[in-house]
Amino acid sequence: MTFTLAHTDATSNARAASFETAHGTVQTPAFMPVGTLGSVKAVPPRVLHDDVQADIILGNTYHLYLRPGTDIIEAAGGLQHFSQWNGPILTDSGGYQVFSLADRCTLTEEGAEFRSHIDGSKHMFTPESVVDTQRALGSDIMMVLDECPAADVSKEYARESNELTLRWAERARVHYEKTTSPHGHEQALFGIVQGVTYPEVRRESARALVDLDFPGYAIGGLSVGESHEDMYDMVEVVTPLLPEQKPRYLMGVGTPENLLENVARGVDMFDCVMPTRNGRNGTLFTTQGRMNIKNAQFKNDHTPIDPGLEAYASRTFTKAYLRHLQKSNEILGLQIASQQNLAFYCWLMREARQAILEDRFMTWKDAILPQITRR
Repeated sequence: MTFTLAHTDATSNARAASFETAHGTVQTPAFMPVGTLGSVKAVPPRVLHDDVQADIILGNTYHLYLRPGTDIIEAAGGLQHFSQWNGPILTDSGGYQVFSLADRCTLTEEGAEFRSHIDGSKHMFTPESVVDTQRALGSDIMMVLDECPAADVSKEYARESNELTLRWAERARVHYEKTTSPHGHEQALFGIVQGVTYPEVRRESARALVDLDFPGYAIGGLSVGESHEDMYDMVEVVTPLLPEQKPRYLMGVGTPENLLENVARGVDMFDCVMPTRNGRNGTLFTTQGRMNIKNAQFKNDHTPIDPGLEAYASRTFTKAYLRHLQKSNEILGLQIASQQNLAFYCWLMREARQAILEDRFMTWKDAILPQITRR
């Protein structure tokens, strides 16, 4: 993976960059739509590419490993061929899902033993096996196995957990160097900085991972219940310690405000289920603010959903029509709302990039946030 830092904003730590993968170029700042099961819910790959204009999407190792199974996807030629999304893909390690979804998870030095939430079958994830699984999936960016502690754990537990994560990261790094993709393309492995909201532990984690010289770095454990202020503080602690010439990915974050505040602090990549999940529940993100499309005020509103956004949903459908679909539980209503929200998130990152390149990011951010967050 070739990373190129194009420009750092003169008024903040915001960065405009790009990186090359075997399946295409990703321009940053970038938002990655979440395709947990090999599909971004209610949004076809063509729409993701042509209308949402996403550069990269995310898949989940835990879910895909359990269903349909790694062997099925490997036989299909990798996740791109299996899903018909031909662009770059990042897969997470599955560690977070093991700890949050699986039954009776047990951590050992070897790895994480768990029972499937689907059928109760017993499985083990190790740093090495998770790399092998992601090799088979064929993602362009793979993540190391890590433990993601809750936001309220003690400093002592956070340090012990981080030390385990670092030992796992070193094992994953070694195994990564010994293996290659069965699909014939390069794959990058990212380390994950942990440490909850303890600055000392975060610094220890970042420095140790930098010493392991990963192709890129993620910041994990900052969407698990802590305050937004704590999130921003931890990002400010970590980003100065990460290499300038490598990508930085903040995992599982978040609202449009979260994205812009963390772009200002030097983060390049984001993912979150919020755009699609909220869209399916009737909440829309638009260039004019947030709206609950199910509200009665939109019953006879025949104006476009988002006049400020040249996206698939906005060009074609009105608020009254989308309200009707959502109130009627029509599947098309879920599709339109999800497409609108993802198009908005990707548009926001493109606008941020342009502001960074023109050294006006902070002025632009301060002007646009009140507009896009009003209800």
